[in-house]
Amino acid sequence: MVFDLDPDEGMDLSRVRQGVRDVKNILAELSLNSHLKTSGGKGYHVVVPLKPAVAWDGFHNFARRVAEVMEQKWPDRYTSNVRKAKRTNKIFIDWIRNGRGATSIAPYSLRARKGVGVSMPIAWDELDTVAPAGIDMTEALRRIGGNDPWEDFFRNNQQLK
Repeated sequence: MVFDLDPDEGMDLSRVRQGVRDVKNILAELSLNSHLKTSGGKGYHVVVPLKPAVAWDGFHNFARRVAEVMEQKWPDRYTSNVRKAKRTNKIFIDWIRNGRGATSIAPYSLRARKGVGVSMPIAWDELDTVAPAGIDMTEALRRIGGNDPWEDFFRNNQQLK
């Protein structure tokens, strides 16, 4: 499951980082471990490894409900509505990436945009030091040879019930 934090144009990075923390905390309240990666663009992705246990609709609806809870809890900061007009000075919690056939930029992928950022797994304690588009190809190659912040990703046995 992927939550793509998509901030409004020109939003201060500290607000985006707080959004990441809020997503992580909501998921932790639900006893779900999550992982963080840069998007190579404007925001971050919070990724939840899950073993298949529920039907696709249940999976998709759960992702939608997480985004809606954030919107209800902090209506001045977040929206779950995809329409640009609803995003003014807010972060869109993009839960739609979890729909059947939807896509999301994969970890270790280059972005086809100015600066050629890399969507890269990072450790939670790097959130305040690594910007969403802060990893380029040179840095990605350096990181691949180091510690893997997602080392336990595939050993995670959590599931939705």
